[in-house]
Amino acid sequence: MKPKMVAKISVDIGMTILLIFLMTYELIGQEAHEWLGIGIFVLFVIHHVLNGKWSRNILKGKYNMMRIMQTILAVLVLISMLGSMVSGIVLSRHAFSFLPITGGRSWARTLHMVCAYWGFVLMSLHLGLHWSIMLGMAKKFIKRPSAKRAWILRAAALLIAGYGVYAFISRDIGNYMLLKNQFVFFDFDEPLILFLIDYAAVMGLFIFAGYYISLISKWLGKSKARDKI
Repeated sequence: MKPKMVAKISVDIGMTILLIFLMTYELIGQEAHEWLGIGIFVLFVIHHVLNGKWSRNILKGKYNMMRIMQTILAVLVLISMLGSMVSGIVLSRHAFSFLPITGGRSWARTLHMVCAYWGFVLMSLHLGLHWSIMLGMAKKFIKRPSAKRAWILRAAALLIAGYGVYAFISRDIGNYMLLKNQFVFFDFDEPLILFLIDYAAVMGLFIFAGYYISLISKWLGKSKARDKI
């Protein structure tokens, strides 16, 4: 595997791990949350540098359904990331406490919550749209892929997505995204691992959704191409 591809995979894995831990907020402490936020932003910048070819070609070539979805999603992820960083700096009590920022905490808290939850969902969908690449790479390391193993993995993915639906509802994530609840509730007596499992399942749900959306869009694109022949 080429070094650049290794770097891309490492950065994406790092961002995925940090994204889940960032959703714990005060369960890991405000200072840790702030430094993790800085970490994911740095990895986000590196991710775009490593994928600079995509950015340079954004206005070139034809746009099919898949490319339109990927571009819109990428722009929305960028907006949520910038919103999280700006609002996080305003709210900072540790990493950016040296900045002479006064006031604005009320709007910053609301913006931070919206961007955090929408960013979590959008990044998971973004990962799902590119999941076929990850699967293709995984197949290279499996010497003897079998239909039985494939169906076991599909069943596991379906179970994770199903539990993700439950976790999405029970954790009120939809209400936070729509600002129906403007204060995030945390049970400080809950083991951190249970919280992480629930959010990992929610991420799995949207990766699952993104992956099958990409498959459907590719199938529709091929169907249209056949109709034109």
